[in-house]
Amino acid sequence: MQNNFVTDAINLKSYNLSESDKIIVMYSKDKGLIRGVAKGVKKPKSKLGARMDLLVANTLMLHKGKNLDTICQAEVLNTFKKTRQDIDKIFYSMYVTEVVHNFGLEEDPGSETIYNLLYKTLNTISAAESKTEILIAVIKFQLKMMIESGFSIEFDTCLCCHKKVEDETMYFVPTLGGIICKNCAERVYHNKKQMPYKLRDFFKQMAINEFEEKGEYETKANEKVCTVSFEVLKEYITLKSPKKFKTSNVLQEGITL
Repeated sequence: MQNNFVTDAINLKSYNLSESDKIIVMYSKDKGLIRGVAKGVKKPKSKLGARMDLLVANTLMLHKGKNLDTICQAEVLNTFKKTRQDIDKIFYSMYVTEVVHNFGLEEDPGSETIYNLLYKTLNTISAAESKTEILIAVIKFQLKMMIESGFSIEFDTCLCCHKKVEDETMYFVPTLGGIICKNCAERVYHNKKQMPYKLRDFFKQMAINEFEEKGEYETKANEKVCTVSFEVLKEYITLKSPKKFKTSNVLQEGITL
């Protein structure tokens, strides 16, 4: 039994291994990214069956292997059922799982924090009653995930002159990892985006607010502001990602359906 271990994990991706088997890529609470073989999962009477679908959280028992672990048992924790009834929820859930897949590590020391962040995000998206609520959940995830991954964005101090930026127009420079002031922007030729201070304050609040919190900015935010915010953060995350994103183009196409 010493070769078996139990962990909570969320299914991120899957690959066909044979006519009846699949490899499931998961993010686990205890070990970060793990890959497990789901034997016979493609057979109609498989015990694992729908538990191995994407965007499902399970408590798993796995047998440790040399290269790949084998999934022995799975007990469903959450299927995020309402997500499967809404195209926007599906696409944004796919996006956040790919962020975790791209930035997550095997034997990740921050695995519990990242697992809980992903679980809360997927759960909040599933329960959301509007596109704005979906986007707010994803924006919170984007900001918190970058903090956990060591790529937190500087929103207070100009990255060129190092002066504090107050209630004034500033510019966000993805390649620098934060903001620059209006004066420095005249001398910086990087890709820069004008950022009103209220948008900066929105980001700062989203980075610290829990998913169940509804502060001033959440109540005032509309879909347009949230879409712009999401795109700004998506560009930054794509720039920092150690792996290429595959869902971004699909996501963009999905938004316009």
